[in-house]
Amino acid sequence: MDRQEKILKEIQRFKDGFPWMDIVAPATPSKGISVLDSEEQEEAVAYAAGAKVDGKCKFVPASGAASRMFKDIFAGLKEPNDAVRTLAENIKRFAFYDPALFDGKNPAEVVLMPEGLGYGSKPKGVIRFHRYPDGECRTAFAEHLVEGQDYMRGEDGDVHLTVTISPEHRPLFEAALAEVKDKYEKEFGVKYDVRFTYQDPATDTVAVDKDNKPFLKDDGSMLFRPAGHGALIYNLNDVAEELVSIKNIDNVAHQRLLPLTAKYKKVLMGRCLMLRDTVFGLLHEFDKGVTPDLCDRAEAFLRDSLCVELPAADGLAARAELIRAKLNRPIRVCGMVKNLGEPGGGPFIVRGKDGSTSLQILESVQIDKNNPEACAALAAATHFNPVDLVCCLKDYKGNKFNLLEYVDHDAGFISSKSFQGRELKALELPGLWNGSMSDWNTAFVEVPVETFNPVKVVLDLLRPAHQ
Repeated sequence: MDRQEKILKEIQRFKDGFPWMDIVAPATPSKGISVLDSEEQEEAVAYAAGAKVDGKCKFVPASGAASRMFKDIFAGLKEPNDAVRTLAENIKRFAFYDPALFDGKNPAEVVLMPEGLGYGSKPKGVIRFHRYPDGECRTAFAEHLVEGQDYMRGEDGDVHLTVTISPEHRPLFEAALAEVKDKYEKEFGVKYDVRFTYQDPATDTVAVDKDNKPFLKDDGSMLFRPAGHGALIYNLNDVAEELVSIKNIDNVAHQRLLPLTAKYKKVLMGRCLMLRDTVFGLLHEFDKGVTPDLCDRAEAFLRDSLCVELPAADGLAARAELIRAKLNRPIRVCGMVKNLGEPGGGPFIVRGKDGSTSLQILESVQIDKNNPEACAALAAATHFNPVDLVCCLKDYKGNKFNLLEYVDHDAGFISSKSFQGRELKALELPGLWNGSMSDWNTAFVEVPVETFNPVKVVLDLLRPAHQ
């Protein structure tokens, strides 16, 4: 599709909107979310340790600047607010505090301005999150390196990371890596292979005004915007390894919590690999011959393990073809946290266009608030998605899936934004863990809230997990 055709298609999407998701029920511990006892957890950890895997990779979305993290601090520069006052009162508790920089100066200005730390325009990954007794002050990126050596180490001692960044931030990330790489490799006995990738500008979408006409900048040119984290499915599609762990750049904690964090990552890995091996076994059986018993067992697995209910098929051959198509696709196991009021997409059982059901992560904007049944499902939801995923990206013959074939292009959404003080509408591609993985085989596992420690605003660094 050429550029002009792409623009016209996107403008038409603004006019038509996206269809609402057909929600069957929220995924809960009663149906859809596995709550593992200690024995099941240990079984999963052991399975992850013993399973054969064609490479591991830690995938870290880290694009964009940390401007949202300091939004309240920026606002307080003109007129002091509670955020600025809290920052000033607690400045010595932050890992980025340096008396040579801060003493006698306005803390907010030092944090934000280029002549100070310049954090207002730097990526979140290079901001110092945690201080340690030996004096080390780690960035969020450094904490991902430390995490990676624990649960993503390969048999050869290599730790592969793919980190999605903005091109202009590459020197900052390379400097942050150079600062700790040799030290961590010696300390942990590993070798780091870090690949920085960029969100493809070709995935940017056109912005429109309230009348769904292209939004024009002051110079008369059309405004294009990054289309959300759904564009990263292209980056994930370039990962060569089979087993991939996905976790956002800001969801890290002080290293004292690493044993808990790593344990549940290994639990998710073990459950993912168990599903993989069950699926592979069934598909190999189908290759040998189709029987009603095999179809019964495969359908029971899909229903009981993945909440996949299939529509009726006409005859054994058609039934087997439908089952095989549902089995042979990428696999993901997503950690789910009890909903304690934090923002995040929710887990639901959804009916697809072909009539089958599956487990999906939905954002609130994808749910029709005028539909009483959908609202009831939203109200009954018990958990949310902390973006803690483990994925298997190869099929039962060892071939890499083309992830772009498993995107639901009708699962994007339209959001309200502004540019230079003017309101506009933006088109968000199906989110990476939402519609971009819609046609994957999905399972949900409850993980403790202690494994979810995002830093959405700078004052989150004062929480116990970061001190």
